[in-house]
Amino acid sequence: MQQHSVAVVTGSTSGIGLGIARSLAAHGHHLVLNGLSTPLEADALCAALAQEFGIETAYSGADLSHADGVAGLIDTAQARFGRIDVLVNNAGIQFTAPVHEFPVERWDAILALNLSAAFHAIRRALPGMLERGHGRIVNIASVHGLVGSVHKAAYVAAKHGLVGLGKVVALETAGSGVTCNTVCPGWVLTPLVEKQIAERAAMEGIPYAQASGELLEEKQPSKQFVTPEQLGELVAFLASPAAAQLTGQAIAVDGAWTAR
Repeated sequence: MQQHSVAVVTGSTSGIGLGIARSLAAHGHHLVLNGLSTPLEADALCAALAQEFGIETAYSGADLSHADGVAGLIDTAQARFGRIDVLVNNAGIQFTAPVHEFPVERWDAILALNLSAAFHAIRRALPGMLERGHGRIVNIASVHGLVGSVHKAAYVAAKHGLVGLGKVVALETAGSGVTCNTVCPGWVLTPLVEKQIAERAAMEGIPYAQASGELLEEKQPSKQFVTPEQLGELVAFLASPAAAQLTGQAIAVDGAWTAR
């Protein structure tokens, strides 16, 4: 892909999103970052990536839980670079509770950020991609876009919805030069998962390392965490010319979790 390709990655100031941003930068993509950062932190991150990879960077702190915020992010990217070649919908939040105890406001918040934000971003970025005859859309869902787990009603619903949204976009753009795929990671050692492990350790009165091992043992046969770097390289491949006919897929990166 040409060196001036521009990638927008939501939720990219830490964790999986930052891993994806770094891989895209390493492959020559200019970056528009988004996430929860102070202006100083965002400036420092943009400067560090620009220096390390020889690319141009921009940052938007837009609140993606509202359609106007998503529009602002996409408009910022297009104003800064004149185009969006790669859109990675990664931003997300989590909350756990039984269905009958699930707070309505948490359901609404998770659906807004984990699912609706991706729809609003795709809707806004897609016309330019279609006009240029080229684009790559990658949704970061979860293994929970393919299977369920207790106490994760909103997250599972949103991630299943993201997989379905990706299929529809792929069908509507087939043959246009635009592709849309959804990556479904298993356990990745992000701050979100570290919090779950810590809560489990506290609840069961066991060491953190033991809780971590038990978490993997239950679901992920490889007994190893997926890394943000691995996910980043997969997204970089999906953004490459080699993946031109790879579209409409839900790609599980889960240590064989869903192979059972």
